[in-house]
Amino acid sequence: MKSTILAEDKDILVCYKPPGIAVQSARLGEPDMVSELKNYLGGKNPYLGVVHRLDQPVSGNLVFAKTPAAAATLSRQASHETGQESGKKKKPAAFMEKEYCALVFTGDAENLPEPGLSVKLEDYLLRDGRKNTSAVVPSGTKDAKRAELVYEVKEKKEKQALVKIRLLTGRHHQIRVQFAHAGLPLLGDARYGTEKSREYSAGKGITNICLCACRLSFYHPATGRRMDFQTEEIPWIS
Repeated sequence: MKSTILAEDKDILVCYKPPGIAVQSARLGEPDMVSELKNYLGGKNPYLGVVHRLDQPVSGNLVFAKTPAAAATLSRQASHETGQESGKKKKPAAFMEKEYCALVFTGDAENLPEPGLSVKLEDYLLRDGRKNTSAVVPSGTKDAKRAELVYEVKEKKEKQALVKIRLLTGRHHQIRVQFAHAGLPLLGDARYGTEKSREYSAGKGITNICLCACRLSFYHPATGRRMDFQTEEIPWIS
């Protein structure tokens, strides 16, 4: 099995997803996390609820539900996330928190924050379902959704920087789009990267998106106990 099981009981299954495998694929015969984990669980079509997703090239921690009741509880936590979306005055009692690590290209950045300084990005994103892309658009654009995240530069080296990201909303390709718009495209991102970032990635031998869901925190759907999972399995950090 390509994934790594981090925790499991009768309600949940937490695992590390390696880069390159889809969470759930509609293509016949293409391997995905759901099929792999159902084979692991055994039995006749065991229940496995998808609570949240990661893009196929992205690695990191995921939680799946093993019962419909657990799926409903965890999905509510995931939809609230940190409870800090626009229009929310109070943080909900239970929420799911997601932190990411990424390598970004700094060659085109005009004002890269100093390490340790927390920076918030706020944009409106519009998804193009036909092209499977999202883009930053002006506020008030029809069907656009507010996107918020907070990041901190951990280390700078040459024309790249290691950043830690905390999502405040969960939008399609949010991290990749917002960082590209801010002049800090992710290394290895062919879709949203610039010509310079793609050239730099190629020169470094980077062929996959340098983005990892390195920390996942949520409340157990049955016990209410806060659970926290951090991974050191970051493919592009030796």
